[in-house]
Amino acid sequence: MKAVGVFRYGEPEVLEVVELPVPEVGPGQIRVRVRAAAVNPADVLLRMRYTDRMLAGRLTPPYRPGMDAAGVVDAIGPETVTSLRIGDRVMAMVVPIDPSGGAYAECIVLDARQVVRAPAGSTHAEAATLPMNGLTARRALDVLGLAPGDWIAVTGAAGAMGGYTVQLAKAEGLRVVADSAPADQELVHALGADLVVERGRGVGRRIRDAVPGGVNAVVDAAIMGPEVLPALRAAGQIALVRSADEPGVTPLGEHGNVIVQNIYVPEYRYANDKLDALRALAEEGRISLRIAEEIPASRAAEAHRRFEAGGVRGRFILTF
Repeated sequence: MKAVGVFRYGEPEVLEVVELPVPEVGPGQIRVRVRAAAVNPADVLLRMRYTDRMLAGRLTPPYRPGMDAAGVVDAIGPETVTSLRIGDRVMAMVVPIDPSGGAYAECIVLDARQVVRAPAGSTHAEAATLPMNGLTARRALDVLGLAPGDWIAVTGAAGAMGGYTVQLAKAEGLRVVADSAPADQELVHALGADLVVERGRGVGRRIRDAVPGGVNAVVDAAIMGPEVLPALRAAGQIALVRSADEPGVTPLGEHGNVIVQNIYVPEYRYANDKLDALRALAEEGRISLRIAEEIPASRAAEAHRRFEAGGVRGRFILTF
């Protein structure tokens, strides 16, 4: 099978198309013939070496990026408990540091709990935008545990994970204030935000001006860090979706009585029920599956380069 991986770390050009054996399917597992894989920030971190300390000793090069896969069930292992059948259209969140490796491959073997039906009526590319970003938003809201009517602020609301957070928050009866560039205000309002403020430096103060009592929580999808702290009321919560030791992440520093929640989406790798609930919301039109562009996997380096340039709305999708 064809796959895309790295033997050495660096700029997008280190991504190579390689030939690998088709993985065997074992007990409790499903093999997916991947048709689409989304490009996400975590893929860039793997390519740039950030995950090396987790990969080394567990997997052998080429290391494969990719946390979102969509395709069809290709094989089902013995003693596997699943309602899925060979040929079913499916999606899955993949964790590249697991034995499966990442989603950038024509075939991938996963624990059956990672695989659910794709939303009815979606394309493979559309389905590939949902698992990781949707589950990250789901995990953040679950950890925050807000009540209907509470105020939540979302930075990076026009992006994939931020957009899912806005839509899931509204589905749960929360009030949402979100940031946006002027060109994206219409989109962010369409996602369901009650209030929209200008993104960038000072965003926390602008959120506080819009919600004078302060918000109950912030989901910081744009990694604004200390900039968002003024938005929070006393004992408010901030959900961090990136580790403080990752490139480009500014530590919060002194944050008073704010409660910091670190969101680690691999904890939901086997949350079959939660991923399937996201499927149902997509089918109901309550969350949106947004594609920036479909790009052949052989042009993965180009996709990464354009993704890192910023300004992407939706996800670049590698097709296999």
